[in-house]
Order: sequence, then C-alpha cells, then structure tokens
Amino acid sequence: MSRRREGFVYVVDDDDDVRESTIELLKSAGVDARGAASARCFLETFDSSASCIILDLHMPDISGFRTLEILRGRGNQVPVVLFSGRSDLASENFAKQSGARALLAKPFDQDVLIELVQHILAEADAC
Repeated sequence: MSRRREGFVYVVDDDDDVRESTIELLKSAGVDARGAASARCFLETFDSSASCIILDLHMPDISGFRTLEILRGRGNQVPVVLFSGRSDLASENFAKQSGARALLAKPFDQDVLIELVQHILAEADAC
C-alpha cells in the first residue's frame, strides 16, 4: 500500500465522470486528490500548497492552455500533467514549451498516471 504523501493533487476537468474517476483512482493509490469542474473555479480557489495539477486542455470556460499561462504568470511553478481527448501537434508543442511534466491522451493508462503522480509527489517530499 502506498503511503499518503504531503500536499495534494488538483484534478481540473469539466467532464464530471473523468474528474471524479481520476480523483477516485488517485485516492485508491493513497494520493490526496481534489477536483475543480472548471478552470475558473480552480483559479478562484487555487491552494498554493498543491503538489501537482492534472489539467484538461480543452474546457469551455478557460482552456487548459490559458489556465497554465495564468498560473505561470502568477509565479506558480507547481508540476502540471496535461490531458486531452484531442491530441495534436499544437497541444504537444504547448506541453513541451510550458514545462508540463506530460501530456496524456484520454483515455489514459491508469498505471501510467499513478506512477507519474507518485514520482512528482516523491520529488516534492524530497524538497
């Protein structure tokens, strides 16, 4: 069983099923996870003690692209994992340029996501 790590993971996705199932997946791996149903809600309630953000690129209110730009503009360098139901070259280029840890295509491999998040949390614990 994985030990619960300090900090928590935000899951930001306008698709209720994806957001809730991702939160439950992370919790089953011992990760404290919280969700936001929109980028606007996330940005308004952002807690800087977050250790990681899992962010959907394509949301109706504010795109994941813009959300990440806003976070970085505020000086926040929390690790971000991007995911998207639409993978294209522009998204891949943005992920690289933004410093995102990964861009995962939906549906994503659950084991890959858990391993990636646990790696990010272990790095945060080491600091």
